[in-house]
Amino acid sequence: MENKNKLVYELINNQKCEFDNSIKETAVILAAGHGKRIKSHTSKMLHKIWEKPTVERVADACRKGLANVNSIIVVGIKAPDVISAISNNPNTTFAYQEEQKGTGHAVQVAIEKIENNYDGTIYILPGDMGLIDSESISDFKDSFLKSRADMMVLTGLYEGNPNNNAYGRIVRVKEFDENGEASGEDSGKVIEIIEHKDILNLRDDEKYLTSFHNKSYSFTKKELIENNEFNSGVYAVDYKHLRKLLDKIESDNVQGEIYITDLISIFNNNGLTVRAVHPHEQHVLMGFNNKSVLLEMEHIARKQTYELIKNIIEIESPDDFFIHENVVNDILDLDKKGKPIDIKIGKGVYLGKGVKINYNLSLMKNVYVKGNIVFGENVSIWQNVHLSTFVNQTMTIGNNSEVLWGDIVKGNIKIGNNTRIESSVNMTGNDEYPTIIGDNVTIKGTSYIFGSHIDNDLFIEHSILIKKNIDRVVQKNGKVKNIRFFLPPPEGIDSITDL
Repeated sequence: MENKNKLVYELINNQKCEFDNSIKETAVILAAGHGKRIKSHTSKMLHKIWEKPTVERVADACRKGLANVNSIIVVGIKAPDVISAISNNPNTTFAYQEEQKGTGHAVQVAIEKIENNYDGTIYILPGDMGLIDSESISDFKDSFLKSRADMMVLTGLYEGNPNNNAYGRIVRVKEFDENGEASGEDSGKVIEIIEHKDILNLRDDEKYLTSFHNKSYSFTKKELIENNEFNSGVYAVDYKHLRKLLDKIESDNVQGEIYITDLISIFNNNGLTVRAVHPHEQHVLMGFNNKSVLLEMEHIARKQTYELIKNIIEIESPDDFFIHENVVNDILDLDKKGKPIDIKIGKGVYLGKGVKINYNLSLMKNVYVKGNIVFGENVSIWQNVHLSTFVNQTMTIGNNSEVLWGDIVKGNIKIGNNTRIESSVNMTGNDEYPTIIGDNVTIKGTSYIFGSHIDNDLFIEHSILIKKNIDRVVQKNGKVKNIRFFLPPPEGIDSITDL
């Protein structure tokens, strides 16, 4: 354990970013838990929704929704994996929670990264809330500032059978107290969060009594069960008050843990105001503890993407495609130019990060495209084609070109204009030996090309070309000479004998 902790602290200390005291908003993202119920060796926080780790999705939403923000990621179990995955995010620091002693303890660990004189707002979010978006966070910030409250809770509204709602309920000040006196400006403020199990422990005829500003408020068991406003685990709080009162949270519960929810009553007891607001879209509050909910969140992310671009490009199967968010943004930018895009996406198509789309692009069923791949105009990629590059490589496919069924094309490759790569072709190029294919070229048959330069107007069939330069040779009759059945000399022939 000591060696692991030492490694984590070394990783954190090696991070270039430090907390910027001049930035007035800080997101504390709780990513220390592994998630036993997810039943995976991968950290819960690194499970992906729409190809992005959930903790990174939360961090990105904060960065976009708050515009200028410090991010403190609280890591614990699987800390090296989480740090490695998102360490390049701007203004991001990490805090290590060696022992998971509750959400309040995680925040205590996080604010040790902040100077005592910091004057700003702390936003606390669970790292598994992978559908939270920048708009919801921006709205939450605006609500907090307008409310002039000292703390605000982002709450959900449970839409199912209230008897199945296992979330902690938000208990607000009623319009009138137990004696029928008006609550005045206190009406609607948050008194506390009462856990579902505590509600169930009440007798059916028993009233739950609580006090706020020297007034008593009562709730029946039925009222509490049917209260559909629940705690999402997202909070906004003034740092000065948080720093002063956070250590007052006690661990006098069965689990012996420190819960951030207890801060609400502490704020109230110290004359501070806690309010609550809920987002326009309930799905942004979803977190997950098992694979089925994670899959549901993936479906929602896919549907959101489809809704963004369904009337701009043609998507054959709304339930079976992937388009990276950067590519989606490129599609939206092309649409703003006012020219029809005419992009067709077949069922099962994967368009990953780094891909640059273009007008009149057709990607047929099960095409996989990932890496720095630049399409020209009027390009057709047929069924089951695989196109990919490593991070520092680039592949370009020229105008009016096509790649046919099942081809595998990888690496540093340039394909010219009006070129046709027929089925059963495998092509690669690396950093030292890129593959360059000219204009008006046809490659067909069972062919393999690596690190070769192929001139314009050539026809190549059933050939293996490894680090070759293939020139255009014109015959006496004016026709360009074809390359067919070229095979390099075999190696290891002495090892082969007849049975």
